[in-house]
Amino acid sequence: MKTEFIDVSDTRKNLVVEIPSTVVDAEIDKVSKDYSKAARIPGFRPGKVPAKIVRQRFRDQILHDVAHGLIPRAVDEALRERGVEPVDTPDIRDVVVEEGQPLKFTATFETVPPINPGDLASLSLRRAATRVNDAAVEEALGRLRERAARYEPVEDRGVKPGDSVVMDLVRTAPPAEGDDKPQTDRHENVTVDIGAAANPPGFDRQLTGLMAGAEKTFDVTYPDDYTVKELAGTTVTYDVSIKSVRKRVAPELDDEFAKDLGEFESLDALRRRVREDLEHEGRHESERELRADLMKQLAGRVAFDVPAALVDREIDRRVEEFVRRLIEQQIDPMRANINWEDFRERQREAASEAVRGALVLDEIARRENLSVSDEEVEAEIARYAERTGRTPAAVRARLEKEGGISRVYAGLRREKAIDFILSRATIVQT
Repeated sequence: MKTEFIDVSDTRKNLVVEIPSTVVDAEIDKVSKDYSKAARIPGFRPGKVPAKIVRQRFRDQILHDVAHGLIPRAVDEALRERGVEPVDTPDIRDVVVEEGQPLKFTATFETVPPINPGDLASLSLRRAATRVNDAAVEEALGRLRERAARYEPVEDRGVKPGDSVVMDLVRTAPPAEGDDKPQTDRHENVTVDIGAAANPPGFDRQLTGLMAGAEKTFDVTYPDDYTVKELAGTTVTYDVSIKSVRKRVAPELDDEFAKDLGEFESLDALRRRVREDLEHEGRHESERELRADLMKQLAGRVAFDVPAALVDREIDRRVEEFVRRLIEQQIDPMRANINWEDFRERQREAASEAVRGALVLDEIARRENLSVSDEEVEAEIARYAERTGRTPAAVRARLEKEGGISRVYAGLRREKAIDFILSRATIVQT
């Protein structure tokens, strides 16, 4: 077998292959015999059709099967001899297969060239100190207090900012395109929080001052750049009937409040826990920023353009993760008014950087013989199962079905590579 490797770029390669005619003819004979056993041709008993007639009748199918049998083996053999590992299935083109002639074709694929991680000690990173001041603690306590707020009925005044209003509502919008009838929808016992970001522009102002039992009809004109395109530039009429007005009442910040939250004997005990939680969050954020800086520096040590297949794969992963988050928030991804092509393109630069950093981690893991045990993989699956409220067996079954076990292994191996790098990098505490 003759082979020729052509460097199209640092990562893209062509493999030109020529398989000898003797090998091709032997494969044609083998495939033809299989066709002879199954062929059903009038005038001949099954299995007794002459080989010449079989080759004439099924010529294209036989040559197709021969190519599909010989080409993958030839590509695999040539790549193994060169010690080359493609990042994706090679693209086969320019196939020429005829009886009595060599089989010729070109395989195009992408691969990762050698990577030099450089001197790890030259990496300089900063780890931000975790400082939690009293103001941050009080702010966090204030958020807890607001979340514990309750609503009380109001009867002696009209609607004010911060109130919660229960109403019946009729909404009349302009006719849809191609229709001449206004679009009307009715809602009963709707709760509207005055000041909420989701409220239509000017809606809160129209309700301010109204008391329980009041009715009002008013128009809302949506700006031309309104986020919901169907409403942008339109005028919608609202008929509202106020049924009740409630004011938001936050509890006092005292020992009783702390006890109501659970295991705290006093406000001071709650304050200590809040400080500890903020310090934990700060350390986590500091570590995240340090690792992000590390990956950025590692990515900068890859001088070549990484294979497009790897970047596209990383973009696919990011899109899948984003879709999963939308579903967890009970948002239908198909109705989220997202330009998915634009979303994918905006991920490209970050995805390319992530791939470059991961390639350096993989090279360091290879050089340092870092490995992951089956026990470590099982422990990671168990941790994920606990976070998602599923059984480890169910998580493993899904990963095996989707081919995800290798991703778990790769992720753990890269984490070990990060730990190895951090043990040798220069880290300055700020």
